Amino acid sequence: MTAALAVVTIVALVPAPAQAAESYVPISGSGSTWSQNALDQWRKNVAENYGMTINYAGTGSSAGRNDFINQTVDFAVSEIPFQSQPEDGSPPEKPTSGYSYMPIVAGGTSLMYNLKIGGKRVTNLRLSGEVIAKIFSGQIAKWNDPAIQADNPALAMPDVSITPVYRSDGSGTSAQFTAWMKAQFPSVWTYGMRSQFPQVTPAFKGQNGSLGVAGYVSQNYGEGAITYVEYSYAMKSGFPVVKVLNKAGYFVEPTYQSVAVALMSAKINDDLTQNLDGVYNSGDPRAYPMSSYSYMIVPTETNKVFTVEKGRTLSQFAAYMLCEGQQKASALGYSPLPMNLVQAGSDVLQRIPGTVGAIDFSRCNNPTFKPGDSPSNNQLALTAPAPPECDKAGATQCVEGTGGAQEETPATGSGGASGGSNSSAAAAGTAGTSSDPTAAGAAPAAAGGTSADPVYDANGNLVSAAAAGGSAAAVSAPFSLAENGWGTPQFIMLAAGLLVVAAILIPPVVGRRARGDRRP
Repeated sequence: MTAALAVVTIVALVPAPAQAAESYVPISGSGSTWSQNALDQWRKNVAENYGMTINYAGTGSSAGRNDFINQTVDFAVSEIPFQSQPEDGSPPEKPTSGYSYMPIVAGGTSLMYNLKIGGKRVTNLRLSGEVIAKIFSGQIAKWNDPAIQADNPALAMPDVSITPVYRSDGSGTSAQFTAWMKAQFPSVWTYGMRSQFPQVTPAFKGQNGSLGVAGYVSQNYGEGAITYVEYSYAMKSGFPVVKVLNKAGYFVEPTYQSVAVALMSAKINDDLTQNLDGVYNSGDPRAYPMSSYSYMIVPTETNKVFTVEKGRTLSQFAAYMLCEGQQKASALGYSPLPMNLVQAGSDVLQRIPGTVGAIDFSRCNNPTFKPGDSPSNNQLALTAPAPPECDKAGATQCVEGTGGAQEETPATGSGGASGGSNSSAAAAGTAGTSSDPTAAGAAPAAAGGTSADPVYDANGNLVSAAAAGGSAAAVSAPFSLAENGWGTPQFIMLAAGLLVVAAILIPPVVGRRARGDRRP
């Protein structure tokens, strides 16, 4: 009895997590795979640190919007709004209860590819927008097409067939990509903006979800393939992305900084959806033209599945995403939301039934702004580096790698050049200058590797595969970026440790007490 009481006393001394006083009912959502890597990390963080259960299924933006309409989920995530005239001829998408769009994360739709020259992997491919549109409309079918060769003076492009890989499911990524082609190259891309990407020729391969398209490209049989997918998936897969020509005449990679710069030219509609014409046509040399936001669709009134109690959970989760969660965005391959969109998101939060209230901007911890900043400023855009001169359209080409493959590509043409301190590899390393400590930790690992060895980040995730051509499969697990401070797992470990100490120390004490009680 005494031993049991002592153990209970020790356990009682273990401090409970501060969050234990809070209780949140579970909520569920579905939709975008474009933003799923960020969502999965945020869900993990709030589960560990706040005891929230946020269920999410990456079924594609179209499916997520339909789930919201059918009231089978509490929220949805999509890159485009509800469609009044779906391209498949289905009825207009009209929710029967109130809702609002809330931006949650920004990023670049990248072009991930698998290409080798002489057995060596290419990591510095450049493509102009018109060439991209011609590839995905079936008008360019070989990697040594003269138009591709003209964009890549440092590479002797191989006589290899191109395999365009597209999303076979209804996808916001497809919608964003085709919207860009429609707006910029309407005479080349004649299919319009589409959530359902067409199989233009038999050479095109359809795959389900972002992991599906990234997984196809990353396999050995994917050599010659190219796909459109959020930058995060290329980083996680250890594969390079295309540098896309912008209006200033520079080939640019979709880093978190180039996305932040580009989105300074975005126009936000009254309902918080985005007008990206200014992004496509930005004259800033640092801007990545296929930059955009992803949205959470949140209820503004209760319905058959959404309650006030769920609204409390959803609003608290959303507040975390808009502020503290944005610190992780750059390390995950996204770009943090700027202040004006966080302010707009705060307004949306207050319309959710059961809301926890507006965001306290003095404690927001979003890396794009600091107390006293103007909403029109973006700290990441202000500090974004200029592109190197070898990334300017012309006779030279930077040799540094991109995305998840930072190793240099040996020049096989006449125009190879090093980008120096402003190269894409260096730009990736500048993540350490932001408020994201994880990004800083990953950069030295990449810099320390050689072109012959795979490079891993501090969490064991593949950053760069071997230059000799080993293919890495797409990784389905999210990056592990634990929050600072103590969460439930740490308290459990402490309690277990104290119980072990109690098991060692208490029996001798109890034994001596018992022997003392038996003495005459």
